[in-house]
Amino acid sequence: MRSNQELLDMAKAACDNAYAPYSNFFVGACALYDSGNTYVGCNVENASYGLSLCAERNAMSNAIVAGEKGKLIKIAIYSKNQKNCMPCGACRQWMAEFKKDKDMEIIMESEDNKCAVFTIEQLLPYGFML
Repeated sequence: MRSNQELLDMAKAACDNAYAPYSNFFVGACALYDSGNTYVGCNVENASYGLSLCAERNAMSNAIVAGEKGKLIKIAIYSKNQKNCMPCGACRQWMAEFKKDKDMEIIMESEDNKCAVFTIEQLLPYGFML
């Protein structure tokens, strides 16, 4: 199983591929499933901003495309623009949809360049069907 730092490093690498010409806010994510498989994603913006795709949902979508049948146990999020890059509400709900349990971890780079870890229950305490 990969460490939190390894997942964060993979998210950091994915961040380099982000397409963010409008916000200039670059994000990468790496999702770890209970199968042991990891999937990365980056944010992809669109001129019609509502059509943009967050890095976290991109990573989870890549898992689905690859045929992943396991459950999400951790997801790392990295932004070169901001430490403690929290997922948006839509991404939190997506995580809740695919999580293994309420202890699913969300990992970010803290202000001191370490791993900050939160559970989905902490970030989405009253999520739909949580």
